[in-house]
Amino acid sequence: MPIASIEEIKARVGTEIGVSGWILVDQQAIDTFADVTGDHQFIHVDPEAAARTPFGGTVAHGFLTLSLLSQMAEQVMLVPDGLKMGVNYGFDRVRFLAPVRSGSRVRGRFTLAAGEEKRPGQWQFVHNVSVEIEGAEKPALTADWIGLIFT
Repeated sequence: MPIASIEEIKARVGTEIGVSGWILVDQQAIDTFADVTGDHQFIHVDPEAAARTPFGGTVAHGFLTLSLLSQMAEQVMLVPDGLKMGVNYGFDRVRFLAPVRSGSRVRGRFTLAAGEEKRPGQWQFVHNVSVEIEGAEKPALTADWIGLIFT
C-alpha cells in the first residue's frame, strides 16, 4: 500500500486515489470460492447449465468480486506512515450491477470520499469503489467501503 502522511491523505478527500491492476476471474477461482463458501449454484459452477441462462456461461459470485477489493486496495489505498493496524469497518452500500463472466478481468477504481479522526490515533476513511469489468460499459459493483486505521 502506498504510504502517505495523514495530512496528505486528508488532502485527497474527494479525489480518485487510484486504479488497481487487472485481476483475472477464471473458472478455477470461481470453483474455489464456491468450495470455500458452500455456494455451488449452477450459474457459478456448471458451464453447460449456465450456458442456457441469459448469462451465456458461468459467472462469478457477487461476494467473490467483493472479496477481491482487498487485493485491489493493497495496490492503491493510501496508508499513513506509522500505521499500527487497519481493519474493515463495513460498507454503507454495496450494489452488484453486472455479472462477471468466467474468464473476465476486473479492476478497482477508488475515490477517497471521507476521512475523520474518531479518537486520537484512530481514523475512519470511506472509499467509493467501483469494480470495472474489462471491455464492459457497466461496472460489476459499486460500494462505499469504510475502514479504520490506527496510528
